[in-house]
Amino acid sequence: MLNRKTLLAGAMVAAFAGFSAPAFADIYIGVDPPAPRHEHFDARPGYVVVPGTWRWHNGKHEWVAGHYIAERKGYRYEGDRWVMHSNNKWTMQKGGWARNHDSDGDGVPDRADNYPNNPRKQ
Repeated sequence: MLNRKTLLAGAMVAAFAGFSAPAFADIYIGVDPPAPRHEHFDARPGYVVVPGTWRWHNGKHEWVAGHYIAERKGYRYEGDRWVMHSNNKWTMQKGGWARNHDSDGDGVPDRADNYPNNPRKQ
């Protein structure tokens, strides 16, 4: 005989599984995304800009404005982008943090930089 805690835990897992399933599905659309909008952002020390992008919502493209997020040392932020596939369908590739191979931003890759954390030395 199952006890209440086991039944409750099973019900919670089933409920969350139902909510998370659609998040993993790629959506392919046959409508080209519009050109990105020009947005101006002032430099903010300690922050990077997440560029604005078009998202597909309720059968049409809607603009999502860019915004600032706290920087992560040793990483760069790559924005969302639309990708066209061979079947002339578009899908969104989500952006996120990627390892930066030039930690100090001096233009010299870390593997060739004698001082990878000092932009004044190479």
